[in-house]
Amino acid sequence: MIKLKRMTLRRRKAMLGILFVSPWLLGFLFLFLVPLYESFVYSMNSLTLVKGGFDTSYQGFAFYRELFQTHPTFNRVLTESITDIVINVPSIIIFSLFVATLINQKFRGRVFARAIFFLPVLLAAPVLSLENSTEMNTIASSITGASDEGGFLFTSFELQRLLLEAGAGQGIINYITSSVDRIYEVISSSGVQILIFLAALQSISPSLYEAAKIEGTTGYEAFWKITFPMLSPILLTNVVYSIVDAYSRNALSQMITDTAFQSLNFSLSAAMAWVYFLVVAAILLITTTLISRKVFYYD
Repeated sequence: MIKLKRMTLRRRKAMLGILFVSPWLLGFLFLFLVPLYESFVYSMNSLTLVKGGFDTSYQGFAFYRELFQTHPTFNRVLTESITDIVINVPSIIIFSLFVATLINQKFRGRVFARAIFFLPVLLAAPVLSLENSTEMNTIASSITGASDEGGFLFTSFELQRLLLEAGAGQGIINYITSSVDRIYEVISSSGVQILIFLAALQSISPSLYEAAKIEGTTGYEAFWKITFPMLSPILLTNVVYSIVDAYSRNALSQMITDTAFQSLNFSLSAAMAWVYFLVVAAILLITTTLISRKVFYYD
């Protein structure tokens, strides 16, 4: 007790942080680290099912070479999954920030509007099963694809034409139009991010906006000089969350599951998982490094 009183405030905060992190640390050591190691061992060995378990035969990096050299679809699905993350995550962050800023204003029906945008999170399980159904794919194709008459009910062609006439670059046009084509994915994946941004917006002191208003600051200037810097730590949190969420919800994750539990090729599935994990870990490292340099922490 005497030693605790002699500890500095910084040391107490450090110990309190360790105390809060300890449940995650224990879960990581006993529930995650061991399966992680075993999956790497499986990716380096050929598994043969026998009575009471399985036998292993060391193969080195043979399964990794198979993925990149002889597997018919892995390279394509990996590229598409990474492309989905690169396109969807910025779109989700921009959309969720826009919606959170919008529904943070005072207007009638604000609670109802918040419930609508958070509804996809509550209905994630049943909606996800519908998304993968043949009937849902047929309906989506009839809405977003070509009709029998050769026309389109909903496309981004007109938006692309308008952007070209406005003089926008081809790269920006391709990104915006691809985001529009994926609008259903963006909206259905933005519920948690909207909630986090909304909580962060409500935690900003109104006195900052009052002082800025007295100084004659416009709403546009207040957003970029006050709101956005104050939200930058939460922006980093939402980016990390969105990347991890996209990691587990795409075609490659489904391929890894099918390879393990339908084809019963656990070694190849483990190799797929490790390649995918390393690629996404590199994306997380790059994005967090770049965004962390611009994060503003208010004391």
